[in-house]
Amino acid sequence: MIDPDGPEYFVAVAEELHFGRAAAGLAIAQPALSKAIRRLESRLGVQLLERSSRHVALTPAGDTLLRHGRHALNAVGAAAERARRAGDHQGRLRLVIKPGGDANLLSGILAAYADRPDARQVDILFGGATDRADVALLYAPFDDLTGLDHETLMVEGRVAILPPDHRLASRSEVTLADLAQETLPRWKGVRWTGAPEAGQGPEVTDAAEVLHMIRLGRAVALLPRSLARPMHPDLVYRPVTDAPDPERQPVDPPLGQ
Repeated sequence: MIDPDGPEYFVAVAEELHFGRAAAGLAIAQPALSKAIRRLESRLGVQLLERSSRHVALTPAGDTLLRHGRHALNAVGAAAERARRAGDHQGRLRLVIKPGGDANLLSGILAAYADRPDARQVDILFGGATDRADVALLYAPFDDLTGLDHETLMVEGRVAILPPDHRLASRSEVTLADLAQETLPRWKGVRWTGAPEAGQGPEVTDAAEVLHMIRLGRAVALLPRSLARPMHPDLVYRPVTDAPDPERQPVDPPLGQ
């Protein structure tokens, strides 16, 4: 039997890659954390972390466990929160979006929901922590929807965002193949960059960070059209012709169910 705290402790260490910081975040002693990780490795029969006095790194097995372990912990936390809130019929709904990440859908969604007789007060939270939300507006496949009930509200085209001196900036449009040799940023917790053969660049949490990395010449980006607005005057935006068609398909979502 696996220690019930083992996966949580492992995820904390794997995300920090530092036992001291992970122990502080978990509010436990570092030796106890180290013992818990060793017990987990022993019971799984694999090494999860490579350790030295100056370095902590994930092994291939550890990388796999981190991806699946994070989803499992989020699912358990979300299930507990749903159960708690299901018994609170007067409670508020928490809706999470990235800043500027509603594709102009949110006003209509909130208005339609407010007309329902069982509508609750909706609190809007900006960020990406869906484990503290009842509902979220996310961008697939940039956001990881694993373990979440989800429904498509809109399908839109994508644009490549480039520095003005980039080799593709003079073109009127580009393809995914044109971006194959580029470095693209990746959203936090998601390995997919948007272009199948592109290199993985720095990890980012919102569109503002993406644009900053492009202005610094550290990356180019592929974003949904609505996330790329308003357009930055110092950057070049080009439609990607073999990305999904820019057909807008808004629907009334089952908010609050």
